[in-house]
Amino acid sequence: MAARALVVQHLEVEGPYAIAGALAAAGVEVVVYRADLDGAPPALDGFGALVVMGGPMAAYSDDGFPTRRAELDLLAEAVREGIPTLGVCLGAQLLAHATGGRARPGTGLEIGWGPIILTEEAGSDPLLAGCPRDQVVVHWHGDTYDPPPGAVRLASSPRYPEQAFRAGERAWGLQFHIEMTPEAVERWFPGDVGEPDSGGVVAGAPGALAALAPVRAAVLGRFAELVATGPGR
Repeated sequence: MAARALVVQHLEVEGPYAIAGALAAAGVEVVVYRADLDGAPPALDGFGALVVMGGPMAAYSDDGFPTRRAELDLLAEAVREGIPTLGVCLGAQLLAHATGGRARPGTGLEIGWGPIILTEEAGSDPLLAGCPRDQVVVHWHGDTYDPPPGAVRLASSPRYPEQAFRAGERAWGLQFHIEMTPEAVERWFPGDVGEPDSGGVVAGAPGALAALAPVRAAVLGRFAELVATGPGR
């Protein structure tokens, strides 16, 4: 039986994009659950991976985020059980909070294409090993996190020192948006409704996405392969 991945999505436009593509290419069934529409996500029984996407809510407050506590419990269980887990932006903050770290307000917005710098520890990470040290990715956040005890710090940016971490052996938090594709850019910034191009994301997309593509493929492909070959529940 093919492995199944549960993707928790909080906002219509903030889908899994390249993450879903990598999982599907590895033969993993992707089940997207819209927490904003359907409430608390389901139990992990029958799923071999957990992916928690971004959103405008605060990982440290229940205000406007009725599924927060259920998602924290789900992430804690996934890490405890060794289920491959990926948290993106809000999902990374939730992962940190769920595993003994702390999500908190940041020092201001970090929006648009911008750099991250991989740490020395990233050189031996199962997902990031071999990736160039400097990358340009999409940032879109004002909150940040303090990593959980024992976490491996994997990336930073000039504005925010915490950009990626690994909790345990099989759970990763990415503050930035590695999942971006041309479709994602188009959906985040639909020109027909006059959405402003915050941070120059649209203008910079062709070159930045082309440069990011091999790294995105490597990182997400490794995660997908981990899911595809790992033990199910």
